[in-house]
Amino acid sequence: MKRILFSQLILLLFVVVSCKKDYPMDDDGLLITNRSDCYVSSFQLLGSDFQSVTTKAPAVDTTAQTVNVEVLFGTDLKNLYPQFTLVADAVLDPKIIGKVDFSDLSKPKEWTVVSGNRKVRKTYKVILTVKP
Repeated sequence: MKRILFSQLILLLFVVVSCKKDYPMDDDGLLITNRSDCYVSSFQLLGSDFQSVTTKAPAVDTTAQTVNVEVLFGTDLKNLYPQFTLVADAVLDPKIIGKVDFSDLSKPKEWTVVSGNRKVRKTYKVILTVKP
């Protein structure tokens, strides 16, 4: 019995030690990993009531690094909440901490996606149009 318990303890210790990876953390307490993927997988735009204001699914182009989104006529463009879904371990710069003003349609908003290893950066333009 002692021999089995000792064997299990040694095996558990081996698993814990061999699986441990010491990844550094960024300023936000997020792990910096070895992943270099860097893209937006989906996007959503919410109004001040936190309901979608898009007329159809936004078109994310990872080659051109653009997001084309059409919103409903009458949408309050000064109070919108963009929501990005990114590849695993990537982060967004600048961070979105509240509502965003999209009222100047001639100037697309830009956000940079930073890879998990924090070495690859890709800037995406969010191009907004209003459905007539």
